[in-house]
Amino acid sequence: MNLVLLGPPGAGKGTQAAVLSQRLKIYHISTGDILRQNVKAGNAIGRKAMEYMEKGKLVPDEIVIQMVKEAINAKSSLSGFILDGFPRTLKQARQLDELLSGLNKNLDLVIDFKTTNSVIIKRLSGRRICRNCGANYHIKNIPPRIDGVCDKCGRNLYQRNDDKPQTVIRRIDLYRKSVTLLLDYYRKKAILEIVSGDLEVEPLYKVLIDVFKKRSLLQGYKIKK
Repeated sequence: MNLVLLGPPGAGKGTQAAVLSQRLKIYHISTGDILRQNVKAGNAIGRKAMEYMEKGKLVPDEIVIQMVKEAINAKSSLSGFILDGFPRTLKQARQLDELLSGLNKNLDLVIDFKTTNSVIIKRLSGRRICRNCGANYHIKNIPPRIDGVCDKCGRNLYQRNDDKPQTVIRRIDLYRKSVTLLLDYYRKKAILEIVSGDLEVEPLYKVLIDVFKKRSLLQGYKIKK
């Protein structure tokens, strides 16, 4: 089963992708994570990406697509993948289709997490990140044992500027303006499903399992509660 998860920042895509990956043994590909991994490794594609990042520019689609291709090939033995954070544009969606066609693969389903502004702001404004190891926390949902201190490495936690309420609203507006063509593209392919990103983790997981059953995508998978 090959999936794409769409939704605004704070919709819970990453959390749900991690749950599905663990319970269904599907490879979770976060484009943000694989970008950081390649940069940290200092390999050829990571060095190319860093050239743009150091100039404050977006990493070109061609480089991101290559990273996605390598990530899919690296875990080709697993029973599918979940793309989280990609594609973001119609151009990227078409490039992804070309990539998958070349690998004799296809997308089975694209899931859009519809989420209200109030829920997103509540989730993101409570997020805290470790300056040292990058571990994620939430002041209510996943609090550290000691306020403001990372459980893993003992360093300070901070709130990203992107997670402050006024910035979150701008990010939501930008996402919603940019995603319309992308949703139309997948709707015409008849592989788009819409779910409520306002739901908590377990209720949303059950909704997704029902969607997979409706689409007959669970053959061969052992569903873990």
